[in-house]
Amino acid sequence: MLRIPEKWSVAAALLVPILLADPALAQDKLRIGKSVPNSWAFAATNVGVQSGIFKQEGIELAISSFRGDAQMQAGLTAGAVDVALGSGPGLGFRAKGVPAIGVAAMYGAPRNLAVVVLDKSAIKTVADLKGKRIGVTSGGSLTDWLSRELSRQQGWGRDGMQVMPLGAMQARLAAMERGDLDAMVVESASGFELEELKKGRILINFGDIEKNFYTHVIFATDNMVQKRADVLRRFLRGWFKTIAFIRANKDATVKITAKAIDVRESIVSRVYDAQVGGFSPDGSWDPKAIEVIRKSLKQLGILDSVPDARTLYNDQFVPVKL
Repeated sequence: MLRIPEKWSVAAALLVPILLADPALAQDKLRIGKSVPNSWAFAATNVGVQSGIFKQEGIELAISSFRGDAQMQAGLTAGAVDVALGSGPGLGFRAKGVPAIGVAAMYGAPRNLAVVVLDKSAIKTVADLKGKRIGVTSGGSLTDWLSRELSRQQGWGRDGMQVMPLGAMQARLAAMERGDLDAMVVESASGFELEELKKGRILINFGDIEKNFYTHVIFATDNMVQKRADVLRRFLRGWFKTIAFIRANKDATVKITAKAIDVRESIVSRVYDAQVGGFSPDGSWDPKAIEVIRKSLKQLGILDSVPDARTLYNDQFVPVKL
């Protein structure tokens, strides 16, 4: 029988806890999907990776992006990602069979989205949008709902503007320049950049029209919730540690997120000031915001009826304690 020298056994016994304790040696891989690639709020993921916060939690993130909520939910269904960053109305996809659920509130009122018109446009006020063509990412998306909610609040009904799903911001901008579109709903960062280039103007920020809302939430697959709950908890702790870091470190955050969304730092500095207050500090769910989301799901046509609130989210992982 092969005998292991006693000094080797002692060394191995001492090495085991080091291997287990050092996250650099034992990282759990986690695939995270952003519903869109150019969201400043979603770039918090990049901040957490580059600052080493997720690594400290023993998490190695693989980041990917989709072209909207519907494609992201398809990715969750296919098992292409483990967790995802999407819109509040995306919570309704669970009732349609998507094996994923909201596990933490991420971002409140939609202060990161705005209506933009061309700089030379004759549209000067919100009232001028009545009957006009407004471009959104896709039907049933957050940008779709916000456009129709703005119309409703103006007293025009939910169809007071012609809402046109045209995909990416670049496609919608091209349509505006051709005269095929009058306005579009985009990230505020894109609006600020268009203003700097003298190509566009922000007409209204959606944070001004809907206070009780979840612009973004964090989703996790059923497999993560049921079989990898510890990894999910560590990811969420890393996420909210990242949010605390972002609040305390503007300069570092601006540099990392500007590169992540390919926008100049001067623009991102403005975005930071306008949007940093919208992040949830611990992921807790607000019943008032959930109520608005519930009603929006029927209004958007995602669901045929208003769902029971408890079917939309899981609160066993929040509030996250840092």
